[in-house]
Amino acid sequence: MTADALLFISSHCPHCPAVLAGLSELVKRGAVGRLEVVNLDIYPQAAEPLGVRSVPWLRLGPFVLTGVRTPAELAIWAQRAAVPGDMADAFHNLLKDGDLRQVLALIAADPARLSALLPIVANPGASINVRLGAGAALEEYADTPALQSLIPALGTLSAQSDARVRADACHTLGLARSEAARPWLEARLEDADADVREIAREALE
Repeated sequence: MTADALLFISSHCPHCPAVLAGLSELVKRGAVGRLEVVNLDIYPQAAEPLGVRSVPWLRLGPFVLTGVRTPAELAIWAQRAAVPGDMADAFHNLLKDGDLRQVLALIAADPARLSALLPIVANPGASINVRLGAGAALEEYADTPALQSLIPALGTLSAQSDARVRADACHTLGLARSEAARPWLEARLEDADADVREIAREALE
């Protein structure tokens, strides 16, 4: 499976030719199925419906990418777009770039994608901005079926060896606001880590 691409450019943009060339190469290789290019100098009205404010602006499958991108980066995003069910790596990179808005939009389009945030919760080495972004996205789905469906997986994470992972998992279990989370949280009331114990108590409340 390959993704299609929509690229907005300007004749005066110094970075647009490089992005266009990179995408054209991906089309030749079969990594991108179709490439549509719109020059906003000629069709400025095309930008408004999609909220395009700068170029180069690229929609590659479900992802929106702005600014200059190397051929290697474009190839990686084309691969991510070609595997719709595998969002974890994409979410990590979007949150690393501070693009929480796009992560939320992707999840809103398919709430099942919420589960793609769990690898971030499970990764004690994730940067603070990535972890905070994942937490903010999960909080948007507090007390919803989408988050409640993740309780078994979050429960497993709440018993992991790393205290940071256990703490984040307990916090998210509390957001689910479901009795199904109670046994997992009660098990952490005697946790070896004081922060985990406190978060488990707060989540139960």
